[in-house]
Amino acid sequence: MPVEADPKTKSAVPPPEVIEVDSTRVMCDGGGGALGHPRVYLEMGDEDCVECGYCDRRFVLRKGAGRH
Repeated sequence: MPVEADPKTKSAVPPPEVIEVDSTRVMCDGGGGALGHPRVYLEMGDEDCVECGYCDRRFVLRKGAGRH
């Protein structure tokens, strides 16, 4: 199925996936399987989110979650 362009931006690129997490340390493998990427571990530091450099998934610290 083709991806339709967003009427506001005219872009055919879908927005990155946003995943809410309870920890400032996360692991990403792109979803695994043949379409995945090498496993990477990401640290948010002082921020409330971090993006994977491979697949652009955005991991957002869930509201009320404690910092680790």
